[in-house]
Amino acid sequence: MAEFSGDAGLWAERAVGAAAGAAVSLIYLLPKSRREAASRFFTGVACGLTFGGPTGVWIAERLEPAAILSASEVMLSGSAAASLCAWWGLGILSRLAARYGDKPGS
Repeated sequence: MAEFSGDAGLWAERAVGAAAGAAVSLIYLLPKSRREAASRFFTGVACGLTFGGPTGVWIAERLEPAAILSASEVMLSGSAAASLCAWWGLGILSRLAARYGDKPGS
């Protein structure tokens, strides 16, 4: 579980990583409207802040760079990855639902 108390520096790294991941997700999968862009960005930031720590640890254990990475780098990369993945999955599902879902009046 992510630890929500502690060092202000780790919170800053979480926030920067989450914002970076959310921005990259907007670039790779362009939003159709400003509303979609805002909801995707803030959802990405929330996921990056929440799941950044566990995702960073998981990445460090799987790819085995833990010996050469600092805790700050693990947190930053984990937050960016969690933020990016949140909208890759949810953004694609949203587009599929909009395309193939039932339309009112059809």
